Amino acid sequence: MKKRTYPNSRTRTGVDSFRSNRLAMLCLWGLVIFYGLAICADFISPYSYKDEDRNFSYCPPTTIEFGDHGKPVYPFVYGRTLTFDTMHRRVYVIDKTKKYLLRFLKNGRLFGVDVPGRLYLWGADARGRDLFSRIWYGARISLSIGLLGVAISFMLGLLIGGISGYFGGWVDGVLMRICEMFMMIPGFYLMLALRAAVPENFNSVQVYLSVVVILAFIGWASLARIIRGMTLSLRERDFVLAAKTMGVPDIVIIFKHILPQTISYSMATLMLTVSSYILAEAGLSVVGLGIQDPVPSWGNLLSEAMEIVPVIFAPWILLPGLFIFIAVMCFNVVGDALRDAFDPMFRNDAAG
Repeated sequence: MKKRTYPNSRTRTGVDSFRSNRLAMLCLWGLVIFYGLAICADFISPYSYKDEDRNFSYCPPTTIEFGDHGKPVYPFVYGRTLTFDTMHRRVYVIDKTKKYLLRFLKNGRLFGVDVPGRLYLWGADARGRDLFSRIWYGARISLSIGLLGVAISFMLGLLIGGISGYFGGWVDGVLMRICEMFMMIPGFYLMLALRAAVPENFNSVQVYLSVVVILAFIGWASLARIIRGMTLSLRERDFVLAAKTMGVPDIVIIFKHILPQTISYSMATLMLTVSSYILAEAGLSVVGLGIQDPVPSWGNLLSEAMEIVPVIFAPWILLPGLFIFIAVMCFNVVGDALRDAFDPMFRNDAAG
């Protein structure tokens, strides 16, 4: 069979190089699954993120039973009874006299059990809320904040970096000094200071938007410097000089001829930035300055693990930290692979 060939294109070559990286493709599909589950959280979660039952505080994960006395039966869960041991610690005893059938496509949700049964696939938190449900509702906040924050900083970085690199001179000097001022201040402390300036009476949506703006505000400077350096090189290329000779306005040259040449490499940088924004939101929420309970995010879900006693007796509350780790690693691996695939120095003299 004749090998298929492609036009001599750096973009095409870069895409092929990225697709040949199995680890990067695995991480990319992992992120697709994460975002898909976050979008469908209302459907795949057995409970709402604010549905609680204090009688099941820190209830351990529920086991779904598929057999009874060695015979296969319709899936069900046993009831649980709360007792206390001699140390006054909560102990949940399985009550095999109570069985609750697993229900599918009931009340607009994929699965669940009848009341008063409770289904805790990944255990419950301090208020008896289903951790499985709250993790996927929280994924909406944690994963979307990274994307929205990066989108804003991306636009600012492209605009300021492109103008600075193209015009040079005093324009470049002023804009780069402003960038350096932002980059000199430790990002986390600047983020804390900006968050402290947000009014305390903000609702969940307003807090969410303020965190997005804060993350974008502290993240645009580094991208602007990258774009500025690339623009300094691109403005001397023949196609830019030809456009100037033809009298094309500077703003058109910047947006139509220069900035599009930086997109592929910028996308790799942005993927690496998303992971830092996810960690920043988690940091704010853990210390109580981010998204506020009962609205979940991976950060404020992890705040329950700040004390050693709950972790010892309910280790499943560390699960949000595991998801933060997986998401950050996936973004970093994909970002590194994109950077390698679309390196500006990459030679595209091979076809196919």
